[in-house]
Amino acid sequence: MSIAIDKSKCVGCGRCHEVCPGTLIKIGGDKKAFIKYPKDCWGCTSCIKECPVYAISFYLGADIGGMGSMVHTEKKDGLLCWIIDRPDGGKTEIDIDPKESNKY
Repeated sequence: MSIAIDKSKCVGCGRCHEVCPGTLIKIGGDKKAFIKYPKDCWGCTSCIKECPVYAISFYLGADIGGMGSMVHTEKKDGLLCWIIDRPDGGKTEIDIDPKESNKY
């Protein structure tokens, strides 16, 4: 499992770096985030949820049906929307109310 950081979207806020429990996300001289060793990513998705500009995506492994799909989050009207982009161009959105997420 690993993440991908789109440097063209990154605004250099450093929030992903701060929340990465493995200290794997670094901030370069250009103030943009990067991950030097993606294979070491734990897959916790903390950085994805923290990124305010949706510059980080997570590769969904084949073992969970990903087959090359990537997921990122966006905040919409108080909801956290998990957006899955499939290689065939398809998209699935799952809306989660953070106030209700621990209910189940």
